[in-house]
Amino acid sequence: MPEHRELVTLAADLLRVLKQSRRRLAVAESCTGGLVGHLLTEVPGSSDVFAGGAITYDNHLKQQIGVDEGLLENEGAVSSAVAEAMATGIRKQTGASVGVAVTGIAGPSGGSETKPVGLTYVAVADEDGVVSEGHIWRADRSTNKQLSAQAALRLALNRARRPSQ
Repeated sequence: MPEHRELVTLAADLLRVLKQSRRRLAVAESCTGGLVGHLLTEVPGSSDVFAGGAITYDNHLKQQIGVDEGLLENEGAVSSAVAEAMATGIRKQTGASVGVAVTGIAGPSGGSETKPVGLTYVAVADEDGVVSEGHIWRADRSTNKQLSAQAALRLALNRARRPSQ
């Protein structure tokens, strides 16, 4: 399990890189329930970069930020396509340069044969497009949430560090 201090350091690194490039960040979270936003706001001065976010636990709220109802029906809320739509949607809704999204099944229930407990997708949308990653965590609910938040922050940091296209 990642330590809180390690996660806050990762969030601070992301904020620093985005601040250097004068970009703002917004998040759309489902299975992490606001943990990514919490980690970002643990960093003093985060308001210079972090615009805010939405906890879109319910599919209706995912639609409110721009996720198509048909996409949710066809792909399911826990999918790379929905994570990408969430990241793109929160970016558009807030006017942020970067949108980060997390959707998954934290557990201990809610999984299926095709979408097991621990399945998580993270996505980042920016001026160059959108990328996503899938993960399957095999831990308890709290650890799955922490690992998901860590994956989202890492993907965003790696994306922010690369030269703009």
